[in-house]
Amino acid sequence: MTTPDLDSLLPRLDELRAALARAVVGQHTVVEQLLIGLLAGGHCLLEGAPGLGKTLLVRSLGQALELQFRRVQFTPDLMPSDILGTELLEEDHGTGHRHFRFQQGPIFTHLLLADELNRTPPKTQAALLEAMQERTVSYAGTTYALPAPFFVLATQNPIEQAGTYPLPEAQLDRFLLHVLVDFPSEDEERQILEQTTGGATDAVPKVMDAEAVIALQAAVRQVHVSPDVLAWITRLVRASRPGEGAPAAINQWVKWGAGPRAGQSLVLAAKARALLQGRFAATREDVQALAAPVMRHRLLLSFAAEAEQKRADDVVAALLQAVPFPG
Repeated sequence: MTTPDLDSLLPRLDELRAALARAVVGQHTVVEQLLIGLLAGGHCLLEGAPGLGKTLLVRSLGQALELQFRRVQFTPDLMPSDILGTELLEEDHGTGHRHFRFQQGPIFTHLLLADELNRTPPKTQAALLEAMQERTVSYAGTTYALPAPFFVLATQNPIEQAGTYPLPEAQLDRFLLHVLVDFPSEDEERQILEQTTGGATDAVPKVMDAEAVIALQAAVRQVHVSPDVLAWITRLVRASRPGEGAPAAINQWVKWGAGPRAGQSLVLAAKARALLQGRFAATREDVQALAAPVMRHRLLLSFAAEAEQKRADDVVAALLQAVPFPG
């Protein structure tokens, strides 16, 4: 990608932020992490209490991008075929010949909102695994390619756990970022009340198409990462695994650490954050800002951590302190 190409694309990221701000009040960190996931070509898991605008944020992103957008409400009775699609038996009325035709499901889209993903059984959750990793769907011996770009945004409610099915570690590892959506400030909450109870709402303008998204995703791959930053990321990920040589906090609080995919995700996320801020080199500040979203869902905490009421973010903070940046 040439410099003039980048110069024409980067301002559109600011336009995308502004478009989202017309519908979503505050949540600047959440919006940034969502855009990082989009630019890095990964998927995001949004977790927050009901009524914090998770679905609104994803829907607004779909409106701002000239991409096909579909929403699936995950329920306990949802079947894999409800997501992937199914084969239909059709008859040619002229010849009487019958044949099977694959009817594509809602997963065949650019932007998929998997609402309350943890409310569906593991069999249906697993239907997303191949799509999220390989960008393909296999059905009846045939493999179908998904449209590019393909971006899964899943939401889950951390409060009400009755009738929910926790996501398996293999599926959690497919998410580039685990984004926590917190409560707004008092001023932001007042603005939400004012904005959502009036007569008119601002429409979200379309500011970017699929070609621009793919070009920006390619540009992320070209962002420079210094050998020191790459070595630090490698040590951070390896130090998250309990065992000989691991920090004391990790051996005490972690039962199972992050795998190599966490390092890949942290490098790509740091590159995407740098490009989002108009830089062409990732820094240690990018790594520090994204270490928790990248690793919080990839750490399996021990009973000692639960007894001491330690969260995954506390473990990541201890990890960053125990493994300092080189030099």
